[in-house]
Amino acid sequence: MLAVIRYTVPESQSQDFLKQGHTILDAFSAQPGYLRGRLARSVDEPNLWALVSEWEGAGFYRRALSAARMAMYPLMILMVNEPSAYEDVYTQDGA
Repeated sequence: MLAVIRYTVPESQSQDFLKQGHTILDAFSAQPGYLRGRLARSVDEPNLWALVSEWEGAGFYRRALSAARMAMYPLMILMVNEPSAYEDVYTQDGA
């Protein structure tokens, strides 16, 4: 399961956002079902960021959100309000 939370971050807040993103991923990584995560920044729109994580299933992700809510709270105002959980329907690894 893939989770994508997008944020609109003013340039003046990008360093603080990056540090807080590390804290969120650290909190996620301590949760059952966590596989991997990363922070990404749009190449075309530098104010658009994504916190991307992969999970064994949606239940693990939802429980991790509850566990990480205190770390996530300061960034909630920057979140893009949209669905964040995606289930795999087809995957293909590179050669």
